[in-house]
Amino acid sequence: MHSLTANELKTRGISSLEEGLKDSPELMITVRGKEKYVVLDIEYYHQLREVELEAALLESRQDITDNKATQESAEAHVQHIFD
Repeated sequence: MHSLTANELKTRGISSLEEGLKDSPELMITVRGKEKYVVLDIEYYHQLREVELEAALLESRQDITDNKATQESAEAHVQHIFD
């Protein structure tokens, strides 16, 4: 993963981000020599979100299979939250 200092970002602006993301879908931003932020190419971000949502769906389906889930109305669910 490429990295960019906060000072480079401050002085060169968005062009430093574009250059850093040219060869890699992610770019680390360092502040005072420590990794602080990550900038992602938007398409890569969407791919990561899709994978994350797929994993959540698989986990939910497994919970249903393992009888770790309950089925109830919205009203009953709200009642459980506030009890």
